[in-house]
Amino acid sequence: MPKTTRGRFARLERYLQQVKKDVDEYLDSDEYKHRFMPAHILDAVYSYIVRTSKTLRPAVLLLSYGAAGGDGSAALPGAAGVEVYHTWTLVHDDIIDLDQKRRGQPTVHAEYLERAAAELGYDRSAAQHYGLTIAILTGDVQQAWAISLFGELHTKRSVDAALVLHLISDLTLNVQTTLVDGETLDVQYSRVPPDQLTEEAILQMLWKKTGILYEFAARAGCLIALGRWEPTHPHVSALGSFASVCGLAFQLRDDVLGITADERSLGKPVGADIREGKRTLIVHNAFETASAAQRAVLLHILGNRDASQADLDAVTHIFWETGSIDYVQRLATEYAEKARRFLAELPVSPYRDLLYEWSEFVVSRGV
Repeated sequence: MPKTTRGRFARLERYLQQVKKDVDEYLDSDEYKHRFMPAHILDAVYSYIVRTSKTLRPAVLLLSYGAAGGDGSAALPGAAGVEVYHTWTLVHDDIIDLDQKRRGQPTVHAEYLERAAAELGYDRSAAQHYGLTIAILTGDVQQAWAISLFGELHTKRSVDAALVLHLISDLTLNVQTTLVDGETLDVQYSRVPPDQLTEEAILQMLWKKTGILYEFAARAGCLIALGRWEPTHPHVSALGSFASVCGLAFQLRDDVLGITADERSLGKPVGADIREGKRTLIVHNAFETASAAQRAVLLHILGNRDASQADLDAVTHIFWETGSIDYVQRLATEYAEKARRFLAELPVSPYRDLLYEWSEFVVSRGV
């Protein structure tokens, strides 16, 4: 991370590194590994997990656990579960978006296309299908593993069994259906003329894709600290609302970085959203403020997977000219500021301070 943010968020960075270490150590166990077969599935299941990442969702769960008075490692299986759950959504999302890189390395379906050709002698068509097959099955295994990890809150940390069942039910019936809703809308919206979508509709779609899992992580951490299923408890509500709004701010910043970052820091090609025709809020705002000539350029290039670098540069230039990138960044910052107000409901603690810092970090990444 550049110096400007590394110094500012040094304490949070240290905490995130410790969370990454603790979660990785928990997941790096033969207890799990011997169940993931054959070797291609085993390698694929751990592929994204072992790569460099911020482990933000597990951190939110553990920080919320601490902010609500939790002590010790009781919440660690839940943090590991959130990380694995998030990972399967990435594996499947990469299939949907046809992305070739994740965290600077090949996506699962891209990696196993190449391995099928090199190791199994498949022709290109068969290898491509094999890569997609391994990625789908990998996500299936990870989803099941995530649910099992939440079960370990009870079997390994003696968290109340009824609470654990409620958390699993919430994850599978509320979070998952909301995520799928948002992902489906994201795909559908890419074929809808930009002027037929509203800002509200796009924000709701973005929240479903990202905000819901952050909200769950915060609520789960707080509930584990309470030791009982009390979803209307003021601290549960406050932390859930905080993470929910921050999750939307995170996604808005992500969309900005998808246009303005460099590929090395982004971990995937810059401009992928343009080639995929994603109806981000940047696109929506640009269409609202662009000239007729600029709209024509946008309509010609957005959604063209063969768009050249010159095409991407032309669209990016319009985004800057119309003020759309600045608009979305300002909105992300406003959401983060709004989210921080919910933290006033919680007692003063180092964990609350870190949550405050995290809310600043999510809209400052890449600066």
